[in-house]
Amino acid sequence: MGMERGSFAARHDFDALPLSPDVEVRCAQFSEIAALAEMAHRLVPGVRIGAAELARYFAFDPQSILTFSRKGDLVGGMAFLFLNDRGHDALLLDEICLTAPETHYLASAKDDVAAIYIWAIAATGRGIAGLGKAAAHLRQLRFRGADCYAQPSTVAGRDIMKATGFVPVPSFQPDLWCYERPWHRQPMHMPGAIIQARSFADARY
Repeated sequence: MGMERGSFAARHDFDALPLSPDVEVRCAQFSEIAALAEMAHRLVPGVRIGAAELARYFAFDPQSILTFSRKGDLVGGMAFLFLNDRGHDALLLDEICLTAPETHYLASAKDDVAAIYIWAIAATGRGIAGLGKAAAHLRQLRFRGADCYAQPSTVAGRDIMKATGFVPVPSFQPDLWCYERPWHRQPMHMPGAIIQARSFADARY
């Protein structure tokens, strides 16, 4: 799956994106899975996973799918694969089927999350502003140790990657981009005034 849509001109580190008060972001409910699958098919080129398959991954890990809502209307969603160590290796080696990943590559609730693969972002209009709260979701203790990966499938998706600190990384997986969490970076690589260190000391939200 890929990423779409809307302009994203401002540049922010992914973990420093503003929390928009206009967009509510929360874990999806089962009743919303069909609408999210339809939105992904409509907005993200190449999406083949259907509602039944999406529901299977949702049942495996309900934290892996978020909904973006504005004034009660669904305006977007975001899906993740929370990979264990084996899944992280398989991602870099192009040994995982990203359209239908096997669950033994995914971290269970008891496993450490070794890497986060952003499976899809689908949003309309101002829905893209929900990314800040989605990033906050990924600052929970369970996910803090994991860097984020994605494969943009559209120009808009690539623009989002560039604007939020993702960079292409060498791997056998084609066109794989990585966002290294700020607390993993060497101090000399920190972009100085962009992010204050204390913002990550309390980074759960």
